[in-house]
Amino acid sequence: MLLGKKRKLGRRIEEITVGEKLSFSEKVEDKDLLLYLGITDDANPLYIQHDYASQTPFEKPIVPSVMLTGMMTSAISKYLPGPGSHVMSQTIEFTKPVYHYSTVEFLFEVIEVNREGHFVAIHVSAFNEKNETVINGVLKVCPPYRLEEIHARALDNF
Repeated sequence: MLLGKKRKLGRRIEEITVGEKLSFSEKVEDKDLLLYLGITDDANPLYIQHDYASQTPFEKPIVPSVMLTGMMTSAISKYLPGPGSHVMSQTIEFTKPVYHYSTVEFLFEVIEVNREGHFVAIHVSAFNEKNETVINGVLKVCPPYRLEEIHARALDNF
């Protein structure tokens, strides 16, 4: 149990400003795809079977869109705003497929800070190795709340 232990939290809403940016790249490896597909029990042949995918307009297996979404939400949880954040809603367009072994460059930019509603809007775009846009969207994110220090009274509910 983590009760009373220090936790590193991301930045408060007061510390976030419009125009802040974050970029990072992610290479999609076999191990990542296999872990994702195993955890979700997803056996879509478009994601794993070269013989099937070769007969589609994609021509080769693609990375599941929800796996790419996971990469985006992971960046929110780790970096912008950071630990304690929560994605409240998302509007995402996957403009081109992402293929196995691709390196995807993500760019996040804070486009709105709403202190009253306690959320930030973050535009996200992602590009493949050819600098083609593969993702375009907006995430509505609740930054971490600052909690009171835990005192003995907090244990009354246990």
